[in-house]
Amino acid sequence: MNMMENLKTKNIIAAIALSLVLASCKAPMATVIKDEVKENIPQNFNQEEQQDANNNSGTTPWRQFFTDPNLVTLIETALKNNQELLITLQEIEIAKSGVLAKKGRLTPTVSAGIGAGLKKAGRYTSEGAGDATTEIEPGKEMPDPLGNFEAGLNASWEIDIWKKLRIEKESAVAHYLSTVEGKNFVLSNLIEEVADNYYELLALDNQLDIIQQYIKLQQRALEISKIQKEAAAATELAVKKFEAELAKSKAAEYTIRQQITEKENEINALLGRYPQPIVRTKENFMSTIPPTVYTGIPSQLLANRPDIKQAELELKASKLDVEAARKEFYPSLEISATLGLEAFKPSYLVKLPESIAYNLAGELAGPLINKSAIKANFQTADAKQVQALYEYDKTILNAYLDVANLMSKVKNIDQYYQLKSQETKALDQSIDIANQLFRNSRADYLEVLLNQRDALDAKMELIEAKQKQLNTVVDIYKSLGGGWK
Repeated sequence: MNMMENLKTKNIIAAIALSLVLASCKAPMATVIKDEVKENIPQNFNQEEQQDANNNSGTTPWRQFFTDPNLVTLIETALKNNQELLITLQEIEIAKSGVLAKKGRLTPTVSAGIGAGLKKAGRYTSEGAGDATTEIEPGKEMPDPLGNFEAGLNASWEIDIWKKLRIEKESAVAHYLSTVEGKNFVLSNLIEEVADNYYELLALDNQLDIIQQYIKLQQRALEISKIQKEAAAATELAVKKFEAELAKSKAAEYTIRQQITEKENEINALLGRYPQPIVRTKENFMSTIPPTVYTGIPSQLLANRPDIKQAELELKASKLDVEAARKEFYPSLEISATLGLEAFKPSYLVKLPESIAYNLAGELAGPLINKSAIKANFQTADAKQVQALYEYDKTILNAYLDVANLMSKVKNIDQYYQLKSQETKALDQSIDIANQLFRNSRADYLEVLLNQRDALDAKMELIEAKQKQLNTVVDIYKSLGGGWK
């Protein structure tokens, strides 16, 4: 009869455990996502031209791409001191610690401890009555109150039967790798910013030279107008016009000087240092020939651009997070154990094996009712997965459009620069002609002023065109994934 009762009890326990597992394993399915943007990426950036997959400037190390030694020195300083980059490096360390934390959950947790306590049970309770009639040794009653001293090891371990913990670790690894790619993207952006600001500073230097030359030209024109007035060949109006133009040019000079100061400080901020002069050589700026940029094919962006790889790894991490959240619906198996010494007096702790105490237990537990928190966690992870896909698609699309736009800009800015060069040469010649005619009283002051203003504007625009030409090449180099290697 006892055997039948034991068998019946075991069957009941097994049935309860089975119903627990079945009830817990009803987990929802994650949203199935498809990456159509990646699958449908065009074969070329320009449908009218075929690109060579073997030539891609995005794989060129930045030290080879930039040949100006002053610019190279500035970039090296920025890579050591830039605060944004240093912040990003700490984010990598944080993500690395997250990997270690997830990895640690896969192994048992063991702790050691000691403890002491004192307890007195009521005399008219089952525990108190039992202690009162119990002898520790023949003729020696149980102490009252009863002390308790213990020392030992405690261990606990969640068995990863559904691979939930391993999935969480894989997600942490993917997130860590994404922070590394994020650092590479910061590197790429930083190098682009330093180079762009450096070329803008050189452009301002050259514009300052032009305005100073224009001031000298205005001073000579003013002197001529005064001489002609004394000879009755010009009026006071001409003199005042030239004086006003001279004052306007001097004011413009101070504006450019302020812009140079601000641009230098902007570069110093990128370099993580207080204001100081930026070493540079302005004389060769206008003769600088931008390096030729080879775009390769669009699919190479997936491997070259750090921001795309970062978004891809975040998408991978989000998918793993969904799977881990889904495993929360399954029952978990935990094993706990303790082993140590326990006695009511410290001197009894060394009495072996009587003072040895141990405990071993296994627990299979899963959610049955009120799963709202688990469901909410799963739904959040699922939504983040879809969000990460959209972010990944947006990054790919923007990268493709960046390169396509900059390719067109490179061609157009080159043509613009050539035409501005022709315009500047023609206006320089017209200034000489107008000044000669003015000295011979064959042209009035308005013709001289208009020619000088047009020539100044054309030279300023030519310098800006050279700056845009250089900056566009830097930008397309970065857009192809260059700058972080």
